[in-house]
Amino acid sequence: MWTIKQIYDGDYGCEELQPGQKPKVSVTVVNENDEMRYVSVEDAWLVENKLDVGQAWPEGV
Repeated sequence: MWTIKQIYDGDYGCEELQPGQKPKVSVTVVNENDEMRYVSVEDAWLVENKLDVGQAWPEGV
């Protein structure tokens, strides 16, 4: 099982979002063997799925 360890709200700096593009965040997930993965997802998707640090990462994402 993968667990959310950190959510990094990326700073776009001088880069602007393209029309229709939604803000993304980088998510660090870790499993029971201390293996890490980094995933980029839309911030709105995290909110809609009520995901936060310490919670289980959905299978298949």
